[in-house]
Amino acid sequence: MPVQWGKGGRKAMIKFLVGVVIGILIFFFFIFFGGGTTVKKVGEGLIDTGKKMEVMEEMIKKEKGEIEKDVKKKIYKEERDATKKIQ
Repeated sequence: MPVQWGKGGRKAMIKFLVGVVIGILIFFFFIFFGGGTTVKKVGEGLIDTGKKMEVMEEMIKKEKGEIEKDVKKKIYKEERDATKKIQ
């Protein structure tokens, strides 16, 4: 008796076969409802989204740089004021 037949091997095989059948059905529905055209439309939408995200990233990086400069100036100014008070 093979090892797979013990401890739920039969259930595992049934789950596997059900998964294969569901995968085949999904594939046929995909082909039936447009297939390549659908993928092309989704891809174009993702490209547009990617371009928008790149623009947003550039804006965020620019704002981050400006904020860092402002914070550094404030910290430097506070340190300078603190050293003047000590003297």
